[in-house]
Amino acid sequence: MIKPNPFIEDLIPYVPGKPVEELERELGVSGAIKIASNENPLGPSPLALKAMGESLGETHRYPDGDAFYLKQKLADKLGIKEETLIIGNGSNDVLDIAARTFMQAGDEAVMGEYAFIVYPISTQAVGAKAVISPMPDYTHDLKDMHSRITEKTKIVFIANPNNPTGTMVKRDEVQWFLDKVPEDILVVIDEAYFEYVDDPEYPDTLRYHDMGKSILTVRTFSKIYGLAGIRLGYGIAHEKLVSQMHRVRHPFNVSSVAQTAGIAALDDVEHIQRSKELNREGLEYLRKELSELGIKFAPTFTNFILIDLEVGPMPIYNALLREGVIVRPVAGYGLKTHLRVTIGLKDENVKFIDALKKVLER
Repeated sequence: MIKPNPFIEDLIPYVPGKPVEELERELGVSGAIKIASNENPLGPSPLALKAMGESLGETHRYPDGDAFYLKQKLADKLGIKEETLIIGNGSNDVLDIAARTFMQAGDEAVMGEYAFIVYPISTQAVGAKAVISPMPDYTHDLKDMHSRITEKTKIVFIANPNNPTGTMVKRDEVQWFLDKVPEDILVVIDEAYFEYVDDPEYPDTLRYHDMGKSILTVRTFSKIYGLAGIRLGYGIAHEKLVSQMHRVRHPFNVSSVAQTAGIAALDDVEHIQRSKELNREGLEYLRKELSELGIKFAPTFTNFILIDLEVGPMPIYNALLREGVIVRPVAGYGLKTHLRVTIGLKDENVKFIDALKKVLER
């Protein structure tokens, strides 16, 4: 039997959260909730839903391989040139394209120890080495990350805010790092959750793209726009970098339905505001309830919260499943006593807390 690429022999595949239907089928529970995958509990943008429905009649045609109208809409919204945009089948696609474009066997990529698991997967898949930087207080330490740069380093991955910890690095830290990093190293700044951040110290990384450094800002429609199921993300970088990435990007990598949805979702200001308000209220509630239960949690600027049970979490995770509540174990990230909980609708947040209290009392 043919053997796989030796670089992937030791790769641990990404494991998605358990679907509600699977839980109800396995355990015979009903009315289960899933607050495990950082999805928008309000659902998709209504404007995007309408646009998708109207576009279905054209799905016998190949999509626009260049995503012209979506890039035009994004460029207008962000105040950038269309040539600086690359559209992906989710932001994961953009991350993977970057790894395949700028790294090869023997290269290195620097990333945080609790950072998004796709970074080491994409790195190792091309034969490069993931260089891990500790994350004190669950947060990227950009000075430590800079100290780990060598002549082999090709990419530095920074998730801001970070998944699965929810933490962020501030403007002055990012500015310091970008001032120091060599121009021939690609700094990938993953901003999948940036729309949820209200902190005035949060950096607008698009302002740094004229520094003469190699910067790729990556964003997604999966989170606040509620479009995780259609797979749509994008990257912003100097047009020369984008041109190189297009040589690796698969043709027709983004469906026509996804492109149509993205164009419409960008206009759905009301949906974005409702999503942010719901998240803010839910986060305040969970912080209060968890504090009263004496459960520690990481500071978060996202639509999820990382809780530390200080013991192996699987008994509690499994007990929550029997109560019809799906959260996310994160031992695969090295967080061995933690669970990640997505901020849900009000009733979902209450159900989680009630179930958690019940489980902890046993």
